[in-house]
Formats: sequence, C-alpha cells, structure tokens
Amino acid sequence: MSVLDNWDQWKDFLGDRLNQAQNEGMNQAVISDVAYQVGEYLAQQVEPKNEQERILADLWKVADVQEQHAIANMMVKLIQNNQ
Repeated sequence: MSVLDNWDQWKDFLGDRLNQAQNEGMNQAVISDVAYQVGEYLAQQVEPKNEQERILADLWKVADVQEQHAIANMMVKLIQNNQ
C-alpha cells in the first residue's frame, strides 16, 4: 500500500519528512519551497488516491502560483499542528 492511498498515512509520511528537514537545519523558507515543488509534482504526475487528495488536486489546478504557495504552506502548517 502506498502512503498516498490513505490520508492519515500521507500526513504521517509528510510529518516524518518535515521533522527530518528541520533536524537537518532547513529553514522555513526552504521547507515552504520544497512543499510547493512537491505539490506541483503531485499535481502533474500523480493521480489522487483518496477524497482529500482529489480536493487538494482540484484546488491546486484552479489556483495561481501565489495561491499554490499558500496551499503548500497550509499543508506544512497542518502537518506541524498535527505532530
């Protein structure tokens, strides 16, 4: 089973990666940029596997670049607040 198949597993996976990035000294600006790049990759290359991912994908597609950065930053905040 892929981490993309289950929303909670996806958030746990992102949380682990976020902790790793912070432990390696990445600052918030770099983390935000990486989150945007991951969002862009997922939107272009990965079919959503659950309802939550479908909503995010739909929002990403209609958003401009600034709004996409905001979505990516909100995902980082979601993960930080759930740890």
